[in-house]
Amino acid sequence: MADQVYWDDVQEGQDIPALDEEMSSQRLIVWAAASGDFYQIHYDDNFAKNNRLPDIIVHGALKGMLIGRLLDEWRGEQGRIVNWGVSYRGMDPARQNIKVWGKITKKYEQDGEALVDLDVGCAQPDGTQTTPGTATVALPKRG
Repeated sequence: MADQVYWDDVQEGQDIPALDEEMSSQRLIVWAAASGDFYQIHYDDNFAKNNRLPDIIVHGALKGMLIGRLLDEWRGEQGRIVNWGVSYRGMDPARQNIKVWGKITKKYEQDGEALVDLDVGCAQPDGTQTTPGTATVALPKRG
């Protein structure tokens, strides 16, 4: 896990470190096995193309999980993900990388906790946003 992030050290408008995730066909097959989502558009080239898709496509739940991983790695051991959610707005063809990102939109204290709200999402290499979402993370304060 990364170094601990402290509430005192973050600012509204700040980007958190992004992930650059490879979406190979092998990764999608492993995810299908782990999740039980064996819909052929995620691993069968002919099936995907016969359904007018440009390629096999990335599982939506995999993209949601990657956003969860981004938040989990960023919060550090003393932080806590309060909530997060995403909306699946577009398909991501496989065999290209996906950028998983987050940006702090609000920093505040509530009910004794130091919180940050974030916009989060997944983007294709050309910048197309396909999986927008939001999150709230509780971070520790310095000393």
